Parts: sequence; C-alpha cells; structure tokens
Amino acid sequence: MFKVDTNTRGIEEVLYDKKLITSDQLSAIKFEHVNTGKSIESIIKERAYVSNDDFVKALGEAYGFDYAPLSEEQVDSNLLDLIPLSSAKKYNVVPFNLNGNNLAVAMVDPLDLQTIEFIERKTGYKVVPFITTEKNIERILEEQKGKAIGEEISAAMEEISQTTLKLDETSGELTDATIRDAPIARIVGMILETAVKTGASDVHLEPGEDVSRLRYRVDGILEEKRKLPKEMHDSIVARIKILGKMKIDEKRLPLDGRFKVQVGNTSTDLRISTLPTIYGEKVVIRLLKEEGAAFSFKDLGLRGLSLKRLEEAILKPNGMVLVTGPTGSGKTVTLASALSKLNTIRVNIVTLEDPVEIRVPGVNQVQINPQAGLTFATGLRAFLRQDPNIIMVGEVRDGETAELAIHAALTGHLVLSTLHTNSASGALPRLLDMGAENFLLASTVNVVVAQRLVRKVCSNCAEEYDPPEEVVQDIKRVVSGISNAMLAQNKDPDIMKAVKKSQENKITLKKGTGCDKCANTGYKGRLGIFEVLNISNEISHMTLENAPAAKIEAIAVEQGMITLMQDGYLRVLEGATTLEEVLRVAK
Repeated sequence: MFKVDTNTRGIEEVLYDKKLITSDQLSAIKFEHVNTGKSIESIIKERAYVSNDDFVKALGEAYGFDYAPLSEEQVDSNLLDLIPLSSAKKYNVVPFNLNGNNLAVAMVDPLDLQTIEFIERKTGYKVVPFITTEKNIERILEEQKGKAIGEEISAAMEEISQTTLKLDETSGELTDATIRDAPIARIVGMILETAVKTGASDVHLEPGEDVSRLRYRVDGILEEKRKLPKEMHDSIVARIKILGKMKIDEKRLPLDGRFKVQVGNTSTDLRISTLPTIYGEKVVIRLLKEEGAAFSFKDLGLRGLSLKRLEEAILKPNGMVLVTGPTGSGKTVTLASALSKLNTIRVNIVTLEDPVEIRVPGVNQVQINPQAGLTFATGLRAFLRQDPNIIMVGEVRDGETAELAIHAALTGHLVLSTLHTNSASGALPRLLDMGAENFLLASTVNVVVAQRLVRKVCSNCAEEYDPPEEVVQDIKRVVSGISNAMLAQNKDPDIMKAVKKSQENKITLKKGTGCDKCANTGYKGRLGIFEVLNISNEISHMTLENAPAAKIEAIAVEQGMITLMQDGYLRVLEGATTLEEVLRVAK
C-alpha cells in the first residue's frame, strides 16, 4: 500500500515497541521479508498478528501520520459536503476538520499524492492527511448517505409542488424523460439498495391518510423504516411502475410487474404487486436474489433421525416427498437444497414453480403462466412427456394437481412438492380432502416434512439469563416427551446435550440485548425447525383407514419423530433462538 523509502522505524518495530507482537513474531516477519521479498506490511496482514485498527495505527506512526478514529465528536458533518459522496467512496477519504485554510482529511492511504492533489483542487484548501481504517470511512459515508435521503425527499417535494412530475396530457403516461433525473428516481434507488443490503425479502409502501409508510420484511418480520410525505406517494409508485413496465394510468385494478437491480455484485429480481386502497395504491416488492440460496440439509437445521429419513426418502427412485408449512417458512429453500443434492448428469429434473425463486444450474425450471393456460395441472401433464426422473411441483393447490402428482409418483418418478398444512401429520388428511384416493396415497408418499423459520439470537449481543419458573416447567414438560427410545434413534450429540440440559435443576437461556449488527432487534439470521414424518407400514395402514392427523402423529412419535415444538424447544436450550420465536411460529 505504501511505496516510499524512509529511515524511520518500520511498522514491525512500532508493533513490537507497543508489545502488540512478540520477539519471535518480529523475527519471523523479518525472516520472511528477507527470504521472499514480500513487503513487511503484507506479511503482517497475511499472518494476522494484530487487529486491523492496531495495524493502521502503527502504520501511521511508522510513516508519521496521526490516526483519526472518526468519532462523532471529531467529524464536522458540514465538511462532508465538500467532496461528493461518490468521490469520497471512490478514493476512501473523509474530510473531518477545518482549521483556517488547512483541511484535515482521513485517508486509507495518506501517501496517495494524486488523491490529495484532487481534493485540494476540488475544495481550495490545503490537505492535512490523517490515516484511518476503511471500516471507519465506510461507517461515516453510510451515515452521510442516510442523511442524504432526507435532502432528496425535500428536493422531491419541491419538484412535486412545482408539478414537474405529471401525466403527459397527450399520451396519458408519465414520460421517461420527465422522471429520469428527478430526485424521486434517486429515492426509489435508495429504497431498493437499502432493501438489498439489509437482506429484506419484501418492501411495503403503504399509503395512509396523511403519510405513506415504508416497511421492510427482514428475517420474516416487518419493520417500519420511515414515513414519507403523502404528496410523494403517487410519484414514487409511478417511478416503480415505469421500472416494472406497468400501466401507470391504471390505478383501479391490482397490477403485477418485474425488473432487476444490481447492487455491487448482487443481481436481484424484483416482483412488483400493486393494490388499490382507499388512500391510494399500496405497493409490495418481493426481492429474489438471482443466484438464490441452496444449502445443505444440515445448514438448514436438519439433524439426527429427521436428516437421515429425509435423505433416504429423496434417494428413492419414485414416490412423493412433501414439505409443509405456511407462507415464508422456507419450503422452497428446502426443495431447492434437495434438488441440488439430486442434480447429476444422469437424471432429468424438471420443476414447475410460481414464481421461480431459486435458480438451480442444470435443472429445467418452468414458471406457471395461468393467463397463457400454463397451470400446475397442465404443466404436470406436459412434464410426463418430457422423460423426467424427478419432478418438483411448487405447490399442490387442488385435487387435479394432487391426482396428477400421485399418478407421476406411481409411474416411476420421484415427485417433490409443498402443501399448506400446520403439521406433517396433517398432510395426508389434507390430500384426502382434496379427493386423492387413500390406497394411492398409502403407496406413493415417502416422507412428509413440516418446517418453520425462527430468528437466531444475535451472536454479537447474546447474553444468558435465568427464565421464570413457569417457563422452565413448560420446557421440561415439552422436552420430556422425547423418550429414551427416541434419543437412541436420534444419535445427535447436540440433541442429547439439549435434552440433558432440560433435566438440570437450573436452566439458563440466551437472548440478544440489541446492537448495531442486528439493528437492535437481538436477532440476526434465521434457522429452520422441523418434524419429519416417515410413512411407515403402520402409517400407511392408518391412511387406508382415513385416520385423523392426531392418531397419525401419535404413531409417528412412537416411531422416533421429534415434533416441531420439541425441535424448537431444543434449539432454545442450545441458545440458538428464543422461546418467544418458537411460540410465534409453531403455535
């Protein structure tokens, strides 16, 4: 990074004097430098002897530059406007103090003379360079960007009041030329960029009587980000409609559209849905990452007997594998993970989805189009003429689709699909209600998986606490249903450890206190909880007898199935999630 010769102490000697590296480490650095010709700086970075902050402070001391931590008190926010945000990001610089004609600028590379010359020309001040970390600069620039949206809103309000954004009277459409360079376009860009960066799955823009509400769904929970002036709402909706190639003059009917955005290296497919309400059009944008996310079953949260039974079921040459749960419970990810595991050059896999959310290379994925006559039922009929080995149907919605899926499983195909039921044991009665024949179901269904997604406790701010006595008793009651016979079948050390913990006199659990990394929610990321119902001979017989879900579940538990609630409580005992999360999704 720094390419100058100097007679001052080297960074390695500064670190040694500060007791941040040992004499052995100092010798190792010098030895590698002499033998390989690598720079001292790169050797220290590769060996990770010190933190990045300590490295940068020592580097500044070695080359005679003061370190700028860029704390709130140190940065004069008025000076940030001296350098455009795009230029500050490009050159990794932040102006933070002005003394007379001397402008203090924090830089990742304070010896970058070209950048210093550029800033001096741009601002008219003499630059006094300071050294800081890239992370510090990113933090300040992100804060500055957040403030910028407020200014964009003000500018947009002014333009709206001047009727710059209006319908073209001749065509009845908002022209691209009118909107392209307007602040509204930048606001929409910021809204979408923030959604991608925060990992939101949906963006909701909801008109109210006085204001519009902007909400993001992150880790399955809707969070309000800000309120926007009501006067801006129609212009923002118009901009989104133009991007989605939708009719902007049609405000009486629900509309659908789609477009793509790219943030960094992440390409995201956006599905737009509008809905007329009494206060204006409500917009929901679903974000689908193009590269998708297919994981291993263990990454999803499957383990023990549940993992073994699902892996065995998908490796059978025919039959049905059903994944159940409400919307947003991760069913599509589980099926995509199964397809990734099964995907080889020896098999022909076809899928029928609405929409195609996760793209799996090498799999023939088809999106239904009811307007054109391509439904789950018509698509399934066509699939059987495509010489498939494995068929994935996005959802069994009606009796016709159920009948065709069962027929495909009977004729030598492996069929994977989803179903909306509350539990694994409720899947078979649900299919019977749709009109499926019980004797066909008994011979085709291999396994039924029920799942939910719970938010994980943030690892950065997690702390242990003593739960109330009634909570402890509830945990003991639920986990005590896992018998020794079930534990013998579920040979998983984490399960064993959690069950043992539930039997202790004093039980401690974990919760997040809230920090910057989890947006003060106490949660970061999500984890699946599962119950896997293996269709054994006994359960097949009960299907023939049209047995209710409760009886099927009782037999499955006897045969080693850990229920959804039990799996959730085990995760609580492990400190992975909280009791509130499990009860929210499983009850």
